[in-house]
Amino acid sequence: MALTTAPREIDNSDAPSGEMPDRVPWFQRFMERIGALWTLGVLVVIVIVFGAVAPDLYTKAAWLATSEYAVEYLILAIGQTFVIITAGIDLADGATLGFSSMAGSILMANMIGSHIGGGFAATAGILLMLATGAAIGIVNGVVITKMKLPPFIVTLGTLTAITGATDLLNNATEVTTLPGFVTRLGTESVLSGWLPVTVLIALVLAVLFGYLLARTRFGLRTYAIGSNEIAARRAGINVDRHLIKVYMISGLLAAAAGLLVTANFSAASPIAGANDELYAIASVVIGGASIFGGRGTMFGTVVGTSIIAVLTTGLVLANVQSFWQQVAIGAVVIGAVAVDRVRTKVGTD
Repeated sequence: MALTTAPREIDNSDAPSGEMPDRVPWFQRFMERIGALWTLGVLVVIVIVFGAVAPDLYTKAAWLATSEYAVEYLILAIGQTFVIITAGIDLADGATLGFSSMAGSILMANMIGSHIGGGFAATAGILLMLATGAAIGIVNGVVITKMKLPPFIVTLGTLTAITGATDLLNNATEVTTLPGFVTRLGTESVLSGWLPVTVLIALVLAVLFGYLLARTRFGLRTYAIGSNEIAARRAGINVDRHLIKVYMISGLLAAAAGLLVTANFSAASPIAGANDELYAIASVVIGGASIFGGRGTMFGTVVGTSIIAVLTTGLVLANVQSFWQQVAIGAVVIGAVAVDRVRTKVGTD
């Protein structure tokens, strides 16, 4: 049984061989042919333009600053990619980042204060971070699937609840007593300092989860659910169980992002991850994923995240006021959604 609705047939009898009928505008035909590669072109243009305005963009310092933004957003966006492809959304992943990192950091600080070895404290704290993130994702998935509530409402509620809970954990203060392994994780680099270990970890995660999405049965089922949930159920896919796993992945990766953010700043902050979910969603949408589900790639997400990171750094180097960053990113997101609608219309015309 097909898992997607077949496109309506077009009468091509009057059109030359190999061409679409004239009633489809040339711009739509062009956008369909270039597919998701347009985002890579946008990234190249942005790098060239900001490099001309602010040549410091091509320096090592600028690269390290850009990669710092990119690591946080990319890891969140990896999980968000799976969620959005299923036609869902996770508004809680930024708050999950903050809550899980705070919980794990408090445990590490208390263990160090009790004179427990730093290696054991780091292992226990990291495991607690990851378990906390995964648990939040599972709760989101269970509520969405078993209570049949919209993902937007469920994750918005989770966002509000755990944002307050993060402040309660440590009275809204930072945790700065961390094991040496965690602090070194945020400062170590390879390739003569050009590739921070945190960036390397983010890229490895993108490759691993990109393979999971593109080359495994799990990925195929993710696309099937987003394309047509009813058909997926009829094909024998346990949609509820799969969605719970998808939201668990999102929560787990949010916790992993929290670990790297904590390592970068050598502290767990109660405001870590605030509004990061918006940048993660923007990265996925800019990268070509459809907000209506059924389409998206990890490569596109990486490119979308890079666009946001370069925009952020480029505007700072160009001495543009900070609030224009949100304006620019918002404009790019709207443009990405508009392109998605054009491409979707071509596929159904």
